[in-house]
Amino acid sequence: MKRRLVILTEIISPYRIPLFNALAGNPDVELHVVFLAETDPSLRQWRVYKDEVRFSHEVLPSWRRRVGPFNVLLNGRVARALSTASPHAILCGGYNYVASWQALAWAGKRGVPFLLWSESHLHELRRGRALVELLKSEFIDRCDGFVVPGQWAAEYLRAHKIREDVIFTAPNAVDNDLFAGAAAKARRNSAANRRDLNLPERYFLFAGRLVREKGVFELLSAYAGLEENLRKQVGLVFVGDGAGRVELQKQAASISTGSIGFAGFAHREQLAAYYALADMLILPTYTDTWGLVVNEAMACGLPVVLSRTAGCGPDLVKENWNGLLVPPKDAQALTAAMTAMACRPDLCTTMGVRSSERITHFSPTVWSTSIERALQATAGAYD
Repeated sequence: MKRRLVILTEIISPYRIPLFNALAGNPDVELHVVFLAETDPSLRQWRVYKDEVRFSHEVLPSWRRRVGPFNVLLNGRVARALSTASPHAILCGGYNYVASWQALAWAGKRGVPFLLWSESHLHELRRGRALVELLKSEFIDRCDGFVVPGQWAAEYLRAHKIREDVIFTAPNAVDNDLFAGAAAKARRNSAANRRDLNLPERYFLFAGRLVREKGVFELLSAYAGLEENLRKQVGLVFVGDGAGRVELQKQAASISTGSIGFAGFAHREQLAAYYALADMLILPTYTDTWGLVVNEAMACGLPVVLSRTAGCGPDLVKENWNGLLVPPKDAQALTAAMTAMACRPDLCTTMGVRSSERITHFSPTVWSTSIERALQATAGAYD
């Protein structure tokens, strides 16, 4: 029996479009996606790739404001959208919007299974806000099932006493073929791309928002701590923008030896060249629930140096096999990891090949098949 699924999620993220397209192509699923907004211009500079959307969807009317650290988003027509779609189940991408709670109440009144797409884990350094955790626990207790991207997110739910049979793993994924193909093309024209993008012959790469919680200041300190001869051989390139950029550039100017570049924000189609020509990706984050840039980098054949608090770590990075794991906020440990990798370019190449192999198990097709199984298992119990 074909099941109707509504996914309620915040914005039309370029990361999610390939997943939803793959799910819409599943013959056993009738998909409709309800977006709370097209994008969030206060936080993200992503393009909205509407021309790539191959699934039924709508964008609700919305009102958004930043209130201190909180992103307040209010929506109209939530109940109407759900009633029109008449789903067999709802998959909700979070608990922190009013619309999420409205959808939860709507489903509860009608006996429609409600699944939470949960990425929280116990290792995040930002955890511990009592009110937030209380609200999250209340929301979790009312859900019928859960979709998680990996091991740590499942561990988080087990800590909340959630039964194993209602936890379904759908591995986080990006469009691997798109990134791998673009990376191969960039390498074929490496000299021209290095010239056009003003890239050094060898470099460590960071891709993401330039904010303190991404560990960018520790990364800069770690680079400064490298032996001078190594800094002369390998540069450091930051791709992205954010509130910390000005201070980061100011501190970088005090490092006399080496090459430190700030490429600014890069759209998806530009990113593959930065990945392809780098020695490795470094993500020394404090707080990421996952870290999709790691998926992208691995699809481009890169080894990864990753903070132990990144949610994707246990699933994507096997230490000393396709990368290294370091403690967060530890510049000395990061310096040691960067040195160990940069001094072994042959090992970096081998690790990059392993990354390419491993990431094939984290694809939009695998994600969509996992969601279909969760839908059948959960909605089937309510026939």
